[in-house]
Amino acid sequence: MAGDDLRLLAALLLAAASAVAADRLGARRGLLPPGFAQPLRRLLAIVLLAGVLLLAVFLPALTYPPPPIDPAALSTADLFISHLLLLAAVAGWTLLGFAGTSRPAAAAPWEPGVAELDAMPAGATPPEAGGLPPPVDWAGQLGLRSAAPLRDLGLGLAVGAGAWLAVVAVLLVMAGLLLALGWDEALAGGAPPALVVWLAGLPAAWRLAVSLSAGLFEELFFRGFLQPRLGIALSSLLFVLGHLSYAQPLMLVALAVLSVIYALLTRWSASIWPAVVAHALFDAVQLLVIIPFALDAVEAAGG
Repeated sequence: MAGDDLRLLAALLLAAASAVAADRLGARRGLLPPGFAQPLRRLLAIVLLAGVLLLAVFLPALTYPPPPIDPAALSTADLFISHLLLLAAVAGWTLLGFAGTSRPAAAAPWEPGVAELDAMPAGATPPEAGGLPPPVDWAGQLGLRSAAPLRDLGLGLAVGAGAWLAVVAVLLVMAGLLLALGWDEALAGGAPPALVVWLAGLPAAWRLAVSLSAGLFEELFFRGFLQPRLGIALSSLLFVLGHLSYAQPLMLVALAVLSVIYALLTRWSASIWPAVVAHALFDAVQLLVIIPFALDAVEAAGG
């Protein structure tokens, strides 16, 4: 079997295993949508999730390092394809799981069990025993509810700014370790990737749009959808694998740090909105300030 065929097979198996794990672990944690009582709906949702993981995470990861990209062949619409895939997975799963369903009547007085209490957001009031079970809140499951929008906005801005300090600190430590080990060549600069140069040359409005899109849809998928089902470690691993196309090991370390920060922020706040704001702010600073400044510095140095 050719190398490309093996990579495709491995990507298919990993995507399928991840989708099944999200379904099974979600069921154990009380996150199984009522529509999944119909096996066909459940199967279609798993297949959809596997397909998105294949295209957005595992195929790019298993073709590392990525082939050169010709920016001349790209359009600004291409910047949003992966985000639309992530949205399709969440929207499809939600529609298959909740559309056309209603809260079932309880045959006996209902009281919350361990699974229901464990799945509740932090700070939520436990439901009273008796009567009907509460309706499944799909928006709450995805972390789309916010008890204090202004607090979440301020928290996201603060964490987004602080994330830069954390990333710089981690990169300095990594650089120091590489120098101490005598791996100076790992820090040697080279020509900036053509894709980075192309991104930096886009109008500011497009770079801001990409930052907002990444903050919203990546956090919705990785933190709002995957994290409650797969946990912080696995959802963060998938987040990093989905960014292997950066082909810069130090940047991947920074992404792992960011993913853990966003994951803990989401768990603590019981909402994805602080992480959405923090992620969008981080990306906006990177695309609007850091990368253009770095490219100007390289050009001034004759690089």
